Amino acid sequence: MTTLFLNTLAGLSLTLVSFLTIASKPLITFPTGENNLAYSKVAELPFSTADAKISYGPNPLQYALYWEARVAGQVDKRPLVVLIHGGCWLSAYDIQHTYALSTGLAQAGFNVWSIEYRRTGDLGGGWPSTYDDIKAGILASAQYKNGEFELANSVLVGHSAGGHLALLAGGAMSELKGVIGLAAINDIEEYARGSNSCQTVTKDFMGGMPKDKPQQYILANPSKQPLHLNSFLLQGTQDNIVPAFNLEKLNRKVVMLDGVGHFDWIHPGSEAFKTLTFYLNELSK
Repeated sequence: MTTLFLNTLAGLSLTLVSFLTIASKPLITFPTGENNLAYSKVAELPFSTADAKISYGPNPLQYALYWEARVAGQVDKRPLVVLIHGGCWLSAYDIQHTYALSTGLAQAGFNVWSIEYRRTGDLGGGWPSTYDDIKAGILASAQYKNGEFELANSVLVGHSAGGHLALLAGGAMSELKGVIGLAAINDIEEYARGSNSCQTVTKDFMGGMPKDKPQQYILANPSKQPLHLNSFLLQGTQDNIVPAFNLEKLNRKVVMLDGVGHFDWIHPGSEAFKTLTFYLNELSK
């Protein structure tokens, strides 16, 4: 079943290019994920295809994928999950690696609006254009289905570099219901000075090191920008890609899971995923 819809946001076309009936998709049983699992364990997971693809801008990468909640009952009271994938802000890591997470969240009863965006290596990607894409993608969610999803009942969930963008966007959009950072990069200046493979490409995203662009790093640093009052930071003690850095200084709720690594958060069969859905349900009250 294919349907075509058209809406507008600030002069941009929002075109729903595909729709699949919910009943046609079987529920997926995800394998149990051990703590501190490898990325390969996430990459091999099954997933359900999105129910819709919506453009929020003229660039082919400016789109969102929508998964409709698969659980009946109190779904209408649960917040829309606006998901921002990570991947070191690099074009090499796209929205596909969170397909399983989107599927798991939909099966847990949440409508999911997952944003794709221009990244380092894409034409127009990098700071601040990547951040501008995120804000436009969030605003587009409130235009979908004739405004069915209000920002006041939407929660940003971002993983890794997506968590960095979620923390920034949440601070700029106080009307949102909340923000959940999953292994979020919360201090981009300190992160850029690190030596792991993700830290070393921060300079490419920002167009230089902190000493080269101090003002831009301040604007891009969640630790130096206002955060949404209803922000949660979920972190694992075994995360070597985005290690915890002075999270207590953010003055927001921090949940530290012992033994959890970087990719546990995007595996629907993990204990980390159960923690994520717990806090999403808390925000539903």
